Amino acid sequence: MRPASRKFEAALRIVGKLRSCGYAAYLAGGCVRDLVLGREPVDYDVATDATPDVVLGMFPRTFAVGAHFGVVLVAGDGGEDDSKPGQQRLCTEVATFRSDLAYSDGRRPDAVRYTRSAEEDVWRRDFTINGLLLDPLRGGGSLDARAHSAKDWRSGVLDYVGGLDDLDAGIVRAIGPPAIRFEEDRLRMLRAVRFAARFGFEVEDGTRRAIGALAGRIHAVSRERIRDELTKMLTEGHARRAFELLDETGLLFEVLPEIARMKGVDQPPQFHPEGDVWTHTLMLLEQLPAGAPLTLAWGALLHDVGKPPTFRRAPDRIRFDGHVEVGAAMGAEICRRFRFSNDETRQILALIENHMRFADAPRMKTSTLKRFLRLERFDEHLALHRMDCLAAHGNLDIYGFVVGRRAELSEEAVRPKPLVTGRELIAAGYTPGPRFREMLTAVEDAQLEGAIATPEEAMQLVRERFGAASAG
Repeated sequence: MRPASRKFEAALRIVGKLRSCGYAAYLAGGCVRDLVLGREPVDYDVATDATPDVVLGMFPRTFAVGAHFGVVLVAGDGGEDDSKPGQQRLCTEVATFRSDLAYSDGRRPDAVRYTRSAEEDVWRRDFTINGLLLDPLRGGGSLDARAHSAKDWRSGVLDYVGGLDDLDAGIVRAIGPPAIRFEEDRLRMLRAVRFAARFGFEVEDGTRRAIGALAGRIHAVSRERIRDELTKMLTEGHARRAFELLDETGLLFEVLPEIARMKGVDQPPQFHPEGDVWTHTLMLLEQLPAGAPLTLAWGALLHDVGKPPTFRRAPDRIRFDGHVEVGAAMGAEICRRFRFSNDETRQILALIENHMRFADAPRMKTSTLKRFLRLERFDEHLALHRMDCLAAHGNLDIYGFVVGRRAELSEEAVRPKPLVTGRELIAAGYTPGPRFREMLTAVEDAQLEGAIATPEEAMQLVRERFGAASAG
């Protein structure tokens, strides 16, 4: 593997410049973990014994975004030509070796103490697999180090906490006493789950027990940070495993009790041979690919959230009367709780509200079907329906019907230019008011059905159905 991205080159140059000035400098954290695993890191972080004021003065463009905690962003590639016009800005996080003092808010240290010791810095980090340091310029400091394989990188790793062994064993283990690590930053409990799911690892027993004991304290973390961790779990390609681990550790009931209540809620076997609502939802999550849209991922998670409160055993079968409406209301509350944007909320709720409409598609009037196909981001609705079917009865006939009709209909047929507007109605002598909407809808229905095709035919339809405009 050749991690020869501009981000990688920038980090190497920064490490090289720090070294040339007499400071220790290493790649640190998740990028080292990923290099050892043979993965391309998303970002490259640098750890050094140079203090923030030194780093701020060493590079042409820097940002003291976290200098209070020993963190500086270095913009550009670390060289003297960082300000080339038209060059996309790079930012590399450079953190000073430190030990953290007390955490009073369960999120960040009240203060930090800088240290010259790389080992001391590592021991304040979260998990052993993230506590690795890497000398990327070993062997004479050549930038050709980027040509090394995943196996080669290991020879340059500084491992004070057994992270390499845990990577080999597939274990997520807290550094030091796990209860202390989680009390320092309670979001780490969710991160343990996410890392285990992403890499197919297990959470080490002591770490897992600590999460179970402290799960109720996750509420000290801001809802936005919880939302972002859950979104990563849903969109990294291992959503089912992540939510199984959330359930097993007790975190699911704390962060999404509405989803936890799906367990044991039976469904009619003739439509859902897979089992209860929880199992059905997990089977949807299993189908979410890495990089799935945020809204589709949350729509898949929440599409049946209204089933538990609407469950009833009718004489003929199990029913969930009104579960779509109830689910949409619950989804709106969840979106408010996690502070999704208005646009994200609209799409997530639209996925919940429309997921049952596919069953009616073969019987829809042409005008109704065309309006259905006009739903914003219809590809997400279609993807959710497909996953929904595959997680239940497995019959994709309706999916195939909708895909076929969508392919047959041109964009102009689905979204034709209006034959009349309110302006034409006013010009014809009609008084603006609530009936305008009825008139325009009736005209559009007829247009979508193919019954009319000209403005003259549209006005004739209005006169026939709503009467002539009043004189004067």
